[in-house]
Amino acid sequence: MYTSHEDIGYDFEDDPKDKKTLKPHPDIDGGWAWMVVLSSFFVHILIMGSQMALGVLNVEWLEEFHQSRGLTAWVSSLSMGITLIVGPFIGLFINTCGCRRTAIIGGLVNSLGWVLSAYAANVHYLFITFGVTAGFGSGMAYLPAVVMVGRYFQKRRALAQGLSTTGTGFGTFLMTVLLKYLCAEYGWRNAMIIQGAISLNLCVCGALMRPLAPGKDEKDPAGRDLQIIPAHSTESVKTDGQQGRADEKEGNPGPEETLSELAGQACQEETGHRKNMCAFRVLKTVSQLTMRVRKGFQDWYSGYFGAASLFTNRVFVAFIFWALFAYSSFVVPFIHLPEIVNLYNLSEQNDVFPLTSIIAIVHIFGKVILGIVADSPCISVWNVFLMANFTLVLSIFILPLMHTYAGLAVVCALIGFSSGYFSLMPVVTEDLVGIEHLANAYGIIICANGISALLGPPFAGWIYDITQKYDFSFYVCGLLYLVGILFLLIQPCIQIIKQSRKKSMGGARA
Repeated sequence: MYTSHEDIGYDFEDDPKDKKTLKPHPDIDGGWAWMVVLSSFFVHILIMGSQMALGVLNVEWLEEFHQSRGLTAWVSSLSMGITLIVGPFIGLFINTCGCRRTAIIGGLVNSLGWVLSAYAANVHYLFITFGVTAGFGSGMAYLPAVVMVGRYFQKRRALAQGLSTTGTGFGTFLMTVLLKYLCAEYGWRNAMIIQGAISLNLCVCGALMRPLAPGKDEKDPAGRDLQIIPAHSTESVKTDGQQGRADEKEGNPGPEETLSELAGQACQEETGHRKNMCAFRVLKTVSQLTMRVRKGFQDWYSGYFGAASLFTNRVFVAFIFWALFAYSSFVVPFIHLPEIVNLYNLSEQNDVFPLTSIIAIVHIFGKVILGIVADSPCISVWNVFLMANFTLVLSIFILPLMHTYAGLAVVCALIGFSSGYFSLMPVVTEDLVGIEHLANAYGIIICANGISALLGPPFAGWIYDITQKYDFSFYVCGLLYLVGILFLLIQPCIQIIKQSRKKSMGGARA
């Protein structure tokens, strides 16, 4: 997505002609590339998995602070929403610092947000510590994980992205069980401190995101330029020794004193040289950072608001409207299902096998199966994408009608499988805007999903506060989702009609 000079191994040079043609890196589609996939897999477990399991903490916060469901749901929504909304802006950090440093800093910020949230005195405190702080840290770690997989893979990019994103499903299952256990054994405050410590593993994942750089000649393994230090040859030493003996006979200083003076002068020269080199490197680093920030901002601005703006593509604009309504229908069940289970007196059955875990597990298979079906030459990716969306919106409408654990489990399985279309979103986006605009376009879609995740759960909570039922919450979310799907259908139909009219007019003229 975003390009960093650090991560692809380019260096700033005075003359562009001096740049050598880069050969394909041996780690492309193999070698260390699979370690990057493993790193991205664990990032999805720790970030997306934890966020999908926040329904466990949402119940604890309702009991602790005695606030409305709509207000309490804002905590989880802020964390999910900010993680995705900041995606386009994290690109500036990636261009400046690189993916590795950005992910490590994000891991530290995310862990800090979890730990500070353990000392919350009210829900408003959680808005800042967990919603904003932990959410921003999650965004800083999440985007580099997606970007680095794309850089390390060319032929197997779809497979690599699919394997790494399955961490969301595994993470939802694992984190739901873990948070329920920690809250039961240690209380939700200590559970958040422990989760903050676990989130420090994001720094380890970031460290595995090794920059993909070509081999550099005349440099040491650490990547530093080898400095040639002047040294005396053997002949000069012998000559100095003979001269020293002659001078000693004449009463001049001996060789020991001469060598000590030469060593002192060499040390002084080397110290001055090091100071000059340090100053030069500082100036060079500042210049590089300035150029990187300027170039990154220009690319970012031209992609979003320039003459070739993506917003001139009407079908893509319809895709953005779909993204604004779609993601909330997937997030709302994760946030409110634990409380719905309590209202239906199904807690014992849900403790044995949580409904959110059913969504997570089937979601993994949904991504793989839908990806295999979409890769078939006789099936359109767009058709698979639309069918999955219709299945998901139908599941959202059916969910309020189920009041038994078995019925809810079946609907949750449908939600998990149909939501596997998330793995097809980059492919559909590329079909709409082309490969050259995929990075900026996908950033906009992620941002729209973040807005949907931010507003969806509180909106559903407010509807419950008014109606005292979750039924209307799911119905309203389903209707909005259906409107988004209609946006996807209307614009292509309009284009098909226009093309058919042009063909008919051309035939009439002929």
